[in-house]
Amino acid sequence: MAKRAGRQRNQLPTCYYEGYLEKRSFKDKASRKLWTCLCGNALFFFNEKRDIDYVEKLDLSGFVSITDDCSQDHNLDAARLNLHMKDENIKLTAPNAEARELWKGFVYSVAQLSVPSYLNLLPGQVHMLKEAVEMEKERIKKQSAGLYVSLKPDMPACYHSVSRLEAELLLEREAKKGNMLLRPGRNGDSFAVSTRQDHDCAVFRHYRVTRRHDGGFYIDVENPVSCSTLHDVISYLVEKTDGVLIPLIIEEPYEKSISFIRSDKENGEMSIQETISKVVPPSVPPKPVAPMVPTPEKVLVEEECFYLNDTLEEKEDNTDSSAVPPSQVEKKPSTVRIAIMPPTAAPRKFTHSPNSSTNSDPKTATNMGPMRLIPLAAITELKQKLEKKTKSQEDPLLV
Repeated sequence: MAKRAGRQRNQLPTCYYEGYLEKRSFKDKASRKLWTCLCGNALFFFNEKRDIDYVEKLDLSGFVSITDDCSQDHNLDAARLNLHMKDENIKLTAPNAEARELWKGFVYSVAQLSVPSYLNLLPGQVHMLKEAVEMEKERIKKQSAGLYVSLKPDMPACYHSVSRLEAELLLEREAKKGNMLLRPGRNGDSFAVSTRQDHDCAVFRHYRVTRRHDGGFYIDVENPVSCSTLHDVISYLVEKTDGVLIPLIIEEPYEKSISFIRSDKENGEMSIQETISKVVPPSVPPKPVAPMVPTPEKVLVEEECFYLNDTLEEKEDNTDSSAVPPSQVEKKPSTVRIAIMPPTAAPRKFTHSPNSSTNSDPKTATNMGPMRLIPLAAITELKQKLEKKTKSQEDPLLV
């Protein structure tokens, strides 16, 4: 079994037939279900139909015969066959008997360049085999004449196996990635360079690149330009246009998560599972906070109790208010009013002078604030005076 040559699916020769096959050689212990493509004179095996890179290649140059295998398979609809090569034998399993007949017909026709007559096929299927034989003969003829380029790894990265119309659509859709690509020519023995530029509207141009019999290529214009390889063709166009033409290179997407297929031990069902690839970074510890030092205003609020509508600047000293003249009273900026419930402890004693200028001067009272803190003893004394006055008015004999 030959190793993978590094070519992708779009770089392989013309595909004559493809489908799923279970492959197992006599050296292998278990069979594998692979997507199989008959391209040219070789079988290319892929893990899945959508894969681009093949995993195995089987050259049919050592083909001997292909026969049915009548052994029983676990799948009753499946049909087995044996592919005999000069150096090894390969066991293949097709999905059904009809697919087995087609695989036998295509492999035999391409390897022997003739359609077998012993197969049970429909007229349309026989016609497909004849077309495959003619295409394979033409491919071998061009390859022997040096006109067929089969080693596509030598192709530039901007090579795309598309037609003229598909090239224009591709350049229109991927305009941000490039505006020039290399593609197969119309007659099959040449190549073409397609470009796209904007001038009021999209302008497409196509240049034929022909292979020379003595080796190398040339751009088929009025003054032909000779180049050693197709890479030189692209480099020449980029250089002569001062980088205006940019090769269109489309990178294949990569997987964003790691996944694998696991079989359930109980029921044997296959399921796709993803590995946990996210790593949570450690959290940064919070910065230490300096202890808060209480301000004098906060200490004042905690030590002294205020009634409603009291302000922080209305703080009573133990000294007599009459001893300080109103003109020397320090004016403090007004602060936010704080509503605190009345204290339960005994009230503080205050000295109060009824003849003080503070009570008599309205200007000074205005400056000291809208309300004054009145001691509880003064309130009690005032209440008693009001009660005596009320009784004297009711009973004049008590005076």
